Amino acid sequence: PMTPTTEPASTAAAEPATDPASDAVRRHAAPCRLGVVAYLNTLPLIAGLESCEGLELDHAVPSELADRLLDGRSELALCSAFDHQASPAPLAIVPVGMLGCRGATMTVRLYSRVPMARVRRVHADTDSHTSVMLLSVLFRERHRVAVDLVPFDTRGPAPAEPPESLLLIGDKVIVDAPDHRRYPFQLDLGEAWLESFGLPFVFATWMCRADLDEAARARIRTAAKLLDRQRRHNRSRIPAIVHRHAIGRGWPRFDAELYLGRMLRYDLDEEAKAGLARFFELAAAHGLIESPRPIEFLPLDE
Repeated sequence: PMTPTTEPASTAAAEPATDPASDAVRRHAAPCRLGVVAYLNTLPLIAGLESCEGLELDHAVPSELADRLLDGRSELALCSAFDHQASPAPLAIVPVGMLGCRGATMTVRLYSRVPMARVRRVHADTDSHTSVMLLSVLFRERHRVAVDLVPFDTRGPAPAEPPESLLLIGDKVIVDAPDHRRYPFQLDLGEAWLESFGLPFVFATWMCRADLDEAARARIRTAAKLLDRQRRHNRSRIPAIVHRHAIGRGWPRFDAELYLGRMLRYDLDEEAKAGLARFFELAAAHGLIESPRPIEFLPLDE
């Protein structure tokens, strides 16, 4: 869920990279390249990583990060969850964090001029593959409708006529939301998923190529220890992250603290894994993917 920015991740949550994992990453000749998304909701995962020696951050929108893994620009990336299924080459999930929810997200929202049961065509934000597929699954399950999806690049020219229905993700939902008088019918996709299936939803996870040799896997596992450490550290730094970054991006402070501190989830626990598996099963059942790939997790204790 999110809008891009060229601003680097916050240093408010950083701590010196002096643990054994940092030393091991630093011993490699080149830094480990991390594909990341610098949206407000990713900062609890990435804030402080830019100060860790041995890591190099490569910023892009979520829908581009899997391609960066495949062509070698990144070695480890915070990929859109659906890319685990859609990638031309298999990807492995590195289980050291996620971007997800158990209920409303605030920033993955469908806007419509007509009631949801009458929606047939949606201009869909191209920043995230997962949110678009989630919309498709929800409408097939809730309304027995396969909506027509029109790619919508929010950074390009606006349509000549405002779309009848519009899916937006990210900070833009808060700081540049469509006029509610034009779009009186709205749906939070995270909330709709929980109502329908009673499980958390996973929008993004750390991933790497599944076909790496053992030396590359060892390098990824070492970098993953830094990601795990920083996520745990940042958990207690939400007010500092909000103070440093949210207001400057147009977020009200209260909304930002609620969003990062209570609405979003960052730990890829067993319930979240079950939600991810259910999403892939439904996508396959509705023909959005040919068949679900087995979910591969990179072992971290080897």
